[in-house]
Amino acid sequence: MPRLRLRHALRAALAALVPLALLGAVGGPAQAAPRAAWPEPAPVVSRVETTDPVVFITIDDGWFHDPAAAELLLDRRVPASLFLLPGAYSYDSGYFHRLLDHGRVRIENHTVGHPDLTTLDAAGQRAEVCGARDAHLAEFGDGPRLLRPPYGAYDATTRTTARACGAKAVVTWTYDLTTWGEWTPPTPELKAGDIILLHFNETLEQDLERALALADAAGLKPAPLREYVPEG
Repeated sequence: MPRLRLRHALRAALAALVPLALLGAVGGPAQAAPRAAWPEPAPVVSRVETTDPVVFITIDDGWFHDPAAAELLLDRRVPASLFLLPGAYSYDSGYFHRLLDHGRVRIENHTVGHPDLTTLDAAGQRAEVCGARDAHLAEFGDGPRLLRPPYGAYDATTRTTARACGAKAVVTWTYDLTTWGEWTPPTPELKAGDIILLHFNETLEQDLERALALADAAGLKPAPLREYVPEG
C-alpha cells in the first residue's frame, strides 16, 4: 500500500507540472524583447526618371584641387554633387568651403577610404559610410544624403547601410565622361535624367566644359541631383 500511494502521489505531481511547462512553452516567445527593426534598403539610381530637361553633374574623390575648375563651377553656377573622400579635403578644405559658400554644389558620401564595399562585412561597410557622413557633417555642417559606392560596386548590405547612415539613395551613373591619361571618354547624346560622372583630376576643367557643352547641345540644363532623387 505505501508503494501504491507513492505512485499516485507522483502521478498527481506530474499532472500539476505538465500544464505549467506547456504554459511556459507557449508564453515564452511572446515575452521575448522585440529586435530593433533593420532599415529598408535605399534605392539604386543610375539615372533619374523625369520629363524635366535636366542632367546631373557629379564629381568624385576630391584629391586634385584645380582653381580653374572651381572658377568654372562658380561662374556657370553649376549645381554639382561632390562625392568627396574626407582625406581629399583634410589638407585644403577651404577649396570646397568656397564652392559651398559661393556656388551651388552639395557635398555627398563616397566613403572614408574608397574601398570596394562588397568586400567588407556589415560592420566594415557601416564604418566606411557612417564615418564619411560624420566627417562631412563635422567639416561642412551639411550631412550627405546620397551615397556613391566606390567603383559603382554595391550589394544588399550596402543598400541597408546607406539608409542606416542617412542616405536616401545609392547613386551610380549613366555616363563616365572623365578623361584618364590617353583614354578619351565617349560622346553620348544626353537625355533628360542622365547622371554624368567626373573626377577631381587634372582634366576636370576640360571634362566639365565638355559635359556642359553636351548638355547644351541636347537642350538640357544641370540640376541639383539631391532634389530630384525621391525618398525611396
